[in-house]
Amino acid sequence: MTTALDHPLVEAAHRLADDVLAPAAEEHDREGVTPEAVAAVKASGVLGVNAPAEYGGWAAPAAVGREIAEILAGACCSTFFVQAQHHTPVRLLVTGGEEAEAARTRLLRPLSEGTQLAGIAFSHLRAYPRLPVRATRVAGGWRFDGRVPWYTGWGLNDVLLLGGATEDGEVVFAFAEAREQPGLSPTEPLRLAALTGSLTVGLVLDGLVLPDDAVAVRTPHERWATDDRPKNTNTNPAVFGVARAALALLDAGGDDEARETAASLRTRLDAARRDAYALVDEVPPAERLDDRLAVKMRAYALLRAATTAALSAGGGRAFGLSSPAQRLAREGLFLVVQGQTDEVRTAHLRALRSRECGT
Repeated sequence: MTTALDHPLVEAAHRLADDVLAPAAEEHDREGVTPEAVAAVKASGVLGVNAPAEYGGWAAPAAVGREIAEILAGACCSTFFVQAQHHTPVRLLVTGGEEAEAARTRLLRPLSEGTQLAGIAFSHLRAYPRLPVRATRVAGGWRFDGRVPWYTGWGLNDVLLLGGATEDGEVVFAFAEAREQPGLSPTEPLRLAALTGSLTVGLVLDGLVLPDDAVAVRTPHERWATDDRPKNTNTNPAVFGVARAALALLDAGGDDEARETAASLRTRLDAARRDAYALVDEVPPAERLDDRLAVKMRAYALLRAATTAALSAGGGRAFGLSSPAQRLAREGLFLVVQGQTDEVRTAHLRALRSRECGT
């Protein structure tokens, strides 16, 4: 029986991870993901994993995309995070209505073939009814004003998908070139405890006007929020990828105690992974959200245990900046707060409180 592991893109992801990303992961962590690494990502084909075949993509099953995400995150989470932004604009162009036709015609093929890399700037929409980025109708297009707090891949991406909300509650997504231009300027790169190498900045919007043919989606915020909510209750495949990489370090240490610890944690991690992906594959997206959150908390706990075990086994040398153990531990902390909503935060704190109380 053919599985996700047999897919040629999974093989390509392993080559990319082994030959390019893992050897440079510590350098990327300290200095930033390089254009050469992005070029290798583009050439590998992984940017088209979920893109339609008629536009040059692979139209691969969701399980293939998850496997690739785990492989790349375990090799170099900074590079994984840069390319992870790309897949949402592709999906939006595929599912968009008539208003997306011009953008789809212009952008879907280069994004599917991987000749262009896209970024995203819309997490601030979850702050509604506050309007960190206000969209206003103008002649022939839309004007965007405000500040995007997080934008990943500045200087590496070719295009960006920008989201704003109107005063009357409509959400507008439109594409722009990912470069400084009138009405759009970046802040200095954000200095983060982890994934500084992802070249994340803020974006200052002061009268950026994008034409109607740049629009991908216009929809009521309530409808967008309803569709968005379940996504963040699911476990990010990167959590399993980073945890697996930490367990591989334990196995490689040559110590029986470390290997036994790795085996025990791997069994529990595999079980959490099966449960998390079954909920995604077998249950409608808006259902069993509490179960999705519960398995996500299990995955977080196992990620924390795996990265802590790798640090403990490595001892003092594991804190050197050349050690993968300290990088994986910091990447694990980043994944806990990446894409965090109030709902996820509450569930996580309650889970931690429950464990501390021994219940």
